[in-house]
Amino acid sequence: MTDEQNPSQTEEKNTAAEPNAFEAASAGDQTSLVGEFIDFLSENKKFWMIPLLVALFGLGALILLGGTSAAPFIYTLF
Repeated sequence: MTDEQNPSQTEEKNTAAEPNAFEAASAGDQTSLVGEFIDFLSENKKFWMIPLLVALFGLGALILLGGTSAAPFIYTLF
């Protein structure tokens, strides 16, 4: 037998010594959900979605606030 190492042992040593791209990315800073969404919009050129999402969030907020004591103030908007 020779002193050659098993290829799986060599791979394990390389993995432990040199982090791959996935491990390097996981060691970086974590971005928030809003930051991830803004990155998504900028990379995929989906800026046209921003007015739609603002309108949906605004409508959702009005619906949620419509069931609270703030309802009389909201009804005067319409």
